[in-house]
Amino acid sequence: MSTTLSAIEERFEELSAKGLAVAVSRAVRDGALPPGAKLPPIRVLATQLGLSPTTVSAGWALLARSGAIHTDGRRGTTVADLRDPAPGRYRRALERQLDFALDLSTGIPDPALLPNLGPALSELTTAGLPGSYLDDPVLPGLLDVLKAQWPYPAEELMVVDGAMDALDLVSRSMLRFGDRVVVEHPCFPPLLDLLESIGVEVLGVPVDDTGLRPEPLTTALGGLGSHISAVFLQPRAQNPTGASMTGQRAQDLAPILAQAGMPVVEDDSAGAVAATPPISLGEWIPDQVIHIRSFSKSHGPDLRLAAMGGPSNLLREIIHRRELGQGWSSRVLQRVLLSLLTDPDAVADVDRARDEYTRRRVALVSALTSRGVEVASGDGLNLWVPVHDESAAIVRLASQGVGVTPGTPFEVLPGGGGHVRVTVGLVADGYEELAQTLATAANTSPWGLRAR
Repeated sequence: MSTTLSAIEERFEELSAKGLAVAVSRAVRDGALPPGAKLPPIRVLATQLGLSPTTVSAGWALLARSGAIHTDGRRGTTVADLRDPAPGRYRRALERQLDFALDLSTGIPDPALLPNLGPALSELTTAGLPGSYLDDPVLPGLLDVLKAQWPYPAEELMVVDGAMDALDLVSRSMLRFGDRVVVEHPCFPPLLDLLESIGVEVLGVPVDDTGLRPEPLTTALGGLGSHISAVFLQPRAQNPTGASMTGQRAQDLAPILAQAGMPVVEDDSAGAVAATPPISLGEWIPDQVIHIRSFSKSHGPDLRLAAMGGPSNLLREIIHRRELGQGWSSRVLQRVLLSLLTDPDAVADVDRARDEYTRRRVALVSALTSRGVEVASGDGLNLWVPVHDESAAIVRLASQGVGVTPGTPFEVLPGGGGHVRVTVGLVADGYEELAQTLATAANTSPWGLRAR
């Protein structure tokens, strides 16, 4: 540790977070800090360099965002090996080696069930240039519709470029290197990649059929003797399990979260194609909740639009950060979305899509259940299918032209058992045949696979 401290101190010239980041980068470039080298604890380095722990933490955040270092919770922070970067969870989840005859790995909506854009596009005669770069970033008409559809009265509403843009803005505005946050287990891999990229430690809390479980949440919030900076959850059609939070579960979670007092970030990624009615903890703890609603699954991924609402004090820094960058989401796309949310035919299209996704899900779950594969009925576009051996199941399915997503990148806690995620929303028919294929793969072992 003394050698590492000396290497940083020798190159440290400016008493700032940037100066610390530059010093570490120089030490890495010079070979004084090789890949895998363990870096000093924040407080030790702060004392040695005459900095505040906050400044050191900010410097670590700069390095983490550049990929130069990574943190592994209580095991410490180490220099990353930039010569051989490890793929993120999301890339591993979607990594394909074959073109599948039936690709159920994507998590995307069925293009045939998206609303018709023709009428909305026919209303556009100009690019809708603003009169000023300081114009309201949300179209007034769209803001009115969003307020009417929001699951609770939110002080502020903004439009962003999709749910992941919202999560990125929230995470980079509210969290700092070394913070601890609670996430669901299993969890959406891009969120885990995002949090880990800024040096945040994630603590997994399991979900059941009705959402985040209260008892493990209480343990996580009170454990480790350390402050939890935020809680991230999906209130309905959880990806990958399909779980949706019930009103009773929300009432059970609200006092736990209220006592802890940290922000709660809700990602309603399924949006209008979820069969479960909209729900938010904001109904019970509005001062803590940032609620995100995506329109990708319901109205089209390439619209790249989501809405985000919450208390002004939590959104203020997020709005300021966005003003320094993109500023606003395309008003052309906002006009398209407004038309889709108010045109009766488009609304009916989305309603039909929701019913069809529900039919498809119920049909495949029923067919799997009859073959001894117990899958939660849930909601949304995906099924979380238990398998005896994840790798063997994936290889078996690939050999039959079926692509699914491996479960491991979704896992936060160890020992969760093997799973694969299946995008049932893309399956229009042939449920009995597909269920038989999935059931056989679910029971495949590595030994059985090699024996074929």
